[in-house]
Amino acid sequence: MSPKLSIEDVELSGQRALVRVDYNVPFLEGTSIISDDTRIKASIPTLRHLIGKGCSLVLCSHLGRPKGKRYPELSLKPIAKRLSEILEQKVQFVEDCVSEEAAATARKLSEGEILLLENLRFHRGEEENNLGFAKQLSKLAEVFINDAFGAAHRAHASTLGVTRFLPSYAGLLLDKEVNYLENALENPELPFTAILGGAKVSDKIKVVDRLTTIASHICIGGGMAATFLAASNKEVGNSSIETNFISQAQTLLNENDSKSGNLILPSDVVVVKTLLKDSDFLTKSVDDLEDSDIIVDIGPATAEFYSSIIRKSNTVLWNGPMGIYEWEKARAGTRSVAKALANGSMLSIIGGGSTVDAVNFLGLQGQMTHVSTGGGASLELLEGRELPGVTSLREKIEG
Repeated sequence: MSPKLSIEDVELSGQRALVRVDYNVPFLEGTSIISDDTRIKASIPTLRHLIGKGCSLVLCSHLGRPKGKRYPELSLKPIAKRLSEILEQKVQFVEDCVSEEAAATARKLSEGEILLLENLRFHRGEEENNLGFAKQLSKLAEVFINDAFGAAHRAHASTLGVTRFLPSYAGLLLDKEVNYLENALENPELPFTAILGGAKVSDKIKVVDRLTTIASHICIGGGMAATFLAASNKEVGNSSIETNFISQAQTLLNENDSKSGNLILPSDVVVVKTLLKDSDFLTKSVDDLEDSDIIVDIGPATAEFYSSIIRKSNTVLWNGPMGIYEWEKARAGTRSVAKALANGSMLSIIGGGSTVDAVNFLGLQGQMTHVSTGGGASLELLEGRELPGVTSLREKIEG
């Protein structure tokens, strides 16, 4: 992506800033208790930087997928309370993002004060990138800061449309996210290893394709391994495969064999007969699977081999668990990869989504170099696609 200005590159003293944050956080089922506030905490450096410059802040975010309707359980009000606790200062809240109350409250903000707007997606104009809605948002501030990397791949009013009406810059989190991932792709310290897992090949086939020309090794695990194994003419039993992507996987494997040879598939896997956590779990060679076997994790030999590759690497990008890590007996592969990264001195980049959940679940997030807050955004950037929420920061304001 082309260069962009961050809040460290410009003078913002005393301005009222509209800050797009990503507070799309999970709650304990049936409650207003936030179960993981990682994304809230990730925004704090940007907020403190702006407060230190004497800015007043109008924060906006989405939560869930209300599709233009109001749902009490998708209100950001509990998030305002949690943010107040983290910052140890009052965070004001208004129950609509583009109301007269929102505008009046924003105008009255003093230096260092914070206002959190209600869920952007309670208005259809947000996801439709409606310029009228974007202009209403822009009137709440004098400058726009995008710090929501997790939403940067969306061409929405709060990530794209608003940049047409306000001077727009990257927050510290968004800037860091893009820089880590771009550097991993453009200038990694070799050896560079990519560990790719998760359920679907369709989510990552383009990433695999791109990384075959960049990475020293690409280790495949998770549910997507079944499709790659099937593409290499292995019997995968009753495992879920994406038949529409077998041809593409075969092409990648054939090209890999004739070129770099850096694409590595599991040699053994953990299987069950029924997809239940109390099933009987067996470790088998990928050459010995039966029709009724379902792959739920990479096997111990594969886990050790992948870990040995990680230990010899200087840069590692990990996107996607190696198995159903929520199940104790299908967790070993994911745990081995996580521990190899946590105990190593390499640059370790955790690529968002379920990988972050897995690292948090294992309690190892603090031992990684960089843990991304954006799953979909990470994947699109790794594919080589431009992110609207980043490219828009270079556009000129409408006259």
